[in-house]
Amino acid sequence: MKKLSGIIALAFLAACTQSSREVTRYTIEQFYDNLSVFGGSFSSDDSRLLVTSNKTGIYNLYALQVDGSGEEQLTDSKNESRFAISFFPEDDRFLFSSDQGGNEINHIYMQDPEGKVTDLTPWEGAVSEFGGWAHDLGSFYFMSNQRDPRYFDQFRMDIQTLEPVMIFENNEGFDPVLVSTTGRYLVLTRPITTSNNEMYLLDFETGAMKHISQHEGDATYAPADFSLDDDILYFLTDEGGEFTYLSSYKLDSGEKEIIFQTDWDVMYSYFSYNYKFQVIGINQDAKTVIRVIDVESGSEVKMPQFEGGDISSVSISRKENLIRLSAGSSTSPGDIYTYNFQDKKLIRLTNSLNPEIKEEDLVAGQVIRYPSFDGLEIPAILYTPHQASRKNKVPALLWIHGGPGGQSRLGFSNLIQYFVNHGYAVLAVNNRGSSGYGKTFYNLDNQRHGEDDLLDCVRAKDFLEQLGYVDMEKVGIFGGSYGGYMVMAALAFQPEAFAVGVNVFGVTNWLRTLKSIPAWWESARKALYEELGDPYTEDSIRLYRISPLFHAENVTKPVMVLQGANDPRVLQVESDEMVAAVRENGVPVEYVIFGDEGHGFLKKENEIEGYGKILQFLDKYLKGLDPS
Repeated sequence: MKKLSGIIALAFLAACTQSSREVTRYTIEQFYDNLSVFGGSFSSDDSRLLVTSNKTGIYNLYALQVDGSGEEQLTDSKNESRFAISFFPEDDRFLFSSDQGGNEINHIYMQDPEGKVTDLTPWEGAVSEFGGWAHDLGSFYFMSNQRDPRYFDQFRMDIQTLEPVMIFENNEGFDPVLVSTTGRYLVLTRPITTSNNEMYLLDFETGAMKHISQHEGDATYAPADFSLDDDILYFLTDEGGEFTYLSSYKLDSGEKEIIFQTDWDVMYSYFSYNYKFQVIGINQDAKTVIRVIDVESGSEVKMPQFEGGDISSVSISRKENLIRLSAGSSTSPGDIYTYNFQDKKLIRLTNSLNPEIKEEDLVAGQVIRYPSFDGLEIPAILYTPHQASRKNKVPALLWIHGGPGGQSRLGFSNLIQYFVNHGYAVLAVNNRGSSGYGKTFYNLDNQRHGEDDLLDCVRAKDFLEQLGYVDMEKVGIFGGSYGGYMVMAALAFQPEAFAVGVNVFGVTNWLRTLKSIPAWWESARKALYEELGDPYTEDSIRLYRISPLFHAENVTKPVMVLQGANDPRVLQVESDEMVAAVRENGVPVEYVIFGDEGHGFLKKENEIEGYGKILQFLDKYLKGLDPS
């Protein structure tokens, strides 16, 4: 407890010494005029980067010149967001994915240099996912459930004929993940629980399937990459430890060796095309740390430094002379840069922050920890308004991430900054069950959802109170997806804890949600039931007990609900019934439905409308302001 006491003392000291100042208040339109741009597949000649951007109001594809000389808009969809996959290896065609109104039934499309778009996976109702280019660059791999809606088969598509060929028929609930460098092997995983799975190696030449993750106890496995000659499989696992690390498996002998390990989760690792570099991504206390290793020397390549920001992702050109960097911070949206390994030249390609917004008016997130009801240390990220002080106390919002098993991370959020800019302290809680803090912490909410994890959120109020600048009569709770469930659980099961709640497409009836899991989640269904409960067994008793819909009579505080009509995960009926039930209590309820969105809002006009209404709701019911 000494460590926790020190953290709280430092926070209290900061509150005492903090001098408040007024800042320019920006509109929701100004915040959502910030650019969201990501990705970065190099063209065949390394002159351009294929990226996704919402500059037009929804996501479309752009080509950025790597020398910073300009950009070209490649798609102009008006209704459906399009997400970049990759340029073709040796010509100017490119791939992108898109669904219909947020229904998550993604297809893979090709666009040629003349602008003609072809649906390469035109199977109605089927989900298709890109699986990478073959190393010989003559084809690409993808997974699709077009044969059986429950399972994903593995396909290869020749880039000349564009004819798909099934190379693995999946009838047993495997997840095809990675084809080897030579194309001889396929690595598959099979979920058991959300914290335990198995990994297999299929040899296409012999047809033999080898179980390569035999272990005792819970452990997770995920293939990362193969060596150039397929002698070694690199994979991620947490076997025998708390955190995920990078390991290797020699195909001839079965020998395993730890390659890279730290006190945080390794999120991914891969080699550049000719194996000159190895990239390792680490989830270090809610932010991404990237390491680029020179394979020949084994030494770490020195990357450019960004004042006040961090590199969040990279991609290396096939010629291995250029690297695309994405870098940002909690006060600046991610921007894209290119860096030349030879001449060390760094070129900025995007400026994502709306020029009307001054970065000094925004607030950097601060990682803190506080003790929960049982003494468990709970990580969180604190955003303190510049206006706040002990003499000028402000309302506060708990921000609860999705999942279960997600994580609030240091990075830019238009909505968090919008709230903070308008005088709300925000505490993004990583309650027990969140990823990134070891598998013990991750598993602590299993079959305890809406109970111990909810108390973690309630106990966050003790931390807020000790800050000294929060008006404790004006603390609300906000969350999306599983976070939205936590909002409704708080209002139903801890009805006096929070003054208001904002539920964004949150689960309210676990019995229905777990029975209506999309067909293509079949391989993970049993794992979800192991963690959350099986609605077809006696677990249904507990699932009923923790479902806010069946306890709506307890809700007495104002609530706002946002929902996408096409959401395949949390059906609209969930929110419809919850809203109707709470309204029967005579409680103020505001309900916003978007007919062209799914599980997450992608269109700027909808974000501006919905999120702008959230602030109006909070100002009225939390700050007590007269909306007129």
